[in-house]
Amino acid sequence: MSHLLRAYDRLLTAFGPQRWWPGDSPFEIAVGAVLVQNTAWRNVERAIANLRDAGVMEPRALYALPPEELAELIRPAGYFQVKARRLRNLLKFVVEEYDGSLDAMFRTDVATLREQLLSIHGIGPETADAILLYAGGLPTFVVDTYTHRVSARHGWVGYDADYHEIKDHFESGLPADAPLYNEYHALLVRVGKDFCRRSAPKCDACPLADLLPEGGIVMPT
Repeated sequence: MSHLLRAYDRLLTAFGPQRWWPGDSPFEIAVGAVLVQNTAWRNVERAIANLRDAGVMEPRALYALPPEELAELIRPAGYFQVKARRLRNLLKFVVEEYDGSLDAMFRTDVATLREQLLSIHGIGPETADAILLYAGGLPTFVVDTYTHRVSARHGWVGYDADYHEIKDHFESGLPADAPLYNEYHALLVRVGKDFCRRSAPKCDACPLADLLPEGGIVMPT
């Protein structure tokens, strides 16, 4: 069994299924992926509740909102002016390229759709992959700060590894399976928050303790 699957088994046994990503529909999940940038999820929940209450949680209805009204509705998510522009860029793409249909969008080849999403101003790799994986159920691995930290400390990747190197490490070492990628990413976030902290990591109690290299955490050089 590969080190990645061993780590996955340890985390799943320790924490159980994480049931990510919260959302009532693929569209709501995609919206949340944009709004969660640089903020806590509880703030996103408040913004999404505003959109639901306004009856605009649908691509065409949300895109038809005046930009100022959209920004005000998502104010709880922080950076609301910037996020309103980014969200409108995504909505424009969905409405103009796929006639407002996420079903049609997610029927596109995953590599092609990923490049299309990355071409949208304000949509970076993590957000694009979150939309593809969590809203679309497509097999692409999401990398975040926790993924990088856990991987580097265990010597799976270097501290200087970029997003695509880390993504490739996981995708080349795991079956191309969307539910597995979904659960794995959520478990890495959990272990990163609870044990593999940026400072004062709790290695002794961590479910991945026995997978550390001899000598303990790999430190940056």
